[in-house]
Amino acid sequence: MIIREVTENSEASVLCQFASHSKASKGRQVVEDACPVRTIFQVDRDRILHCKAFRRLKYKTQVFLAPEGDHYRTRLTHTLEVSQVARTMARALQLNEDLTEAIALGHDLGHTPFGHAGERVLAELLPAGFHHVNQSLRVVEVLEKNGAGLNLSWEVRDGILRHSKGRGALLGLRSEDLPATLEGQLVRLSDVIAYVNHDLDDAIRGGLINGSDVPAALRRALGEHSSQRLNTMITDLIETTLAGNYAAVQLSLTVARQVVELRDWLYANVYRAKAVEQEFCKASRVLRELFAYFSANPEDLTICGGRHDQGENIETSITDFIAGMTDRYAMNLYQKLFFPQPWKPL
Repeated sequence: MIIREVTENSEASVLCQFASHSKASKGRQVVEDACPVRTIFQVDRDRILHCKAFRRLKYKTQVFLAPEGDHYRTRLTHTLEVSQVARTMARALQLNEDLTEAIALGHDLGHTPFGHAGERVLAELLPAGFHHVNQSLRVVEVLEKNGAGLNLSWEVRDGILRHSKGRGALLGLRSEDLPATLEGQLVRLSDVIAYVNHDLDDAIRGGLINGSDVPAALRRALGEHSSQRLNTMITDLIETTLAGNYAAVQLSLTVARQVVELRDWLYANVYRAKAVEQEFCKASRVLRELFAYFSANPEDLTICGGRHDQGENIETSITDFIAGMTDRYAMNLYQKLFFPQPWKPL
């Protein structure tokens, strides 16, 4: 028997009836031969893990711009923490861990440099706006592998496209607004569970706030420390989802409200803190001027490392180039283009 088929058959006895089974996948946009060893979702996970956009997450901002300390989160470590949280809950709920992991690893591939400050800049500059979820899907469908894309399964692409919450509601959404799979819904909530905890941890480590600054009611309800808060949220999600007979992956009303309160508190006291915003204002100017430069000098786009395929709108190509940059690449390119360079004798 083919090894992949052994794994696919084992899913029938290991996964719950509401999970996404590999054999039942809606497949890929471009039909291809199945891997003899790995299921379709395992192949997707590996393709994401080995792609260039995933490696660039190492040098993209999570909260603090290019932090000097070794222990602050980046977009890559955020992604790994989302994956870990999601896989823990997927196993407890008997959902498909491979699909869950693939969605989690790919959910932020299209994120801009300089975190949400970079996203705001591109959203303001582009007539149609910009959102990293759409760019993440574009990365896996179009941009990776020199324009060939990764040809991921429908379920992974759906989970990537519908993972974001922004500052919107965690509960009460229409089913058509949620990921189609329970695994995708799980990653959607794992994302916020991960970032409210690790961003708070980084803000305390960076001296931006003290742990005692967090409202006392939230500390009593969710826990004083990161591990306690994670345990509260993860346990609540598992128990609430089971109690609801898998109608949706969800938190209880009480804990969901507390998570939103903590998220809103972080926006007011961390993400929009003066010390953080000052640097992101500078970073925003970097991206605005890079965008303006390449708009005025489109012939330099490919010289500097971008792509402009025949028939592609130049504005789209510039957006792809800038959104794909790491923080340090954007700053180095800005210095190269706009700072006077020392004379080098011929």
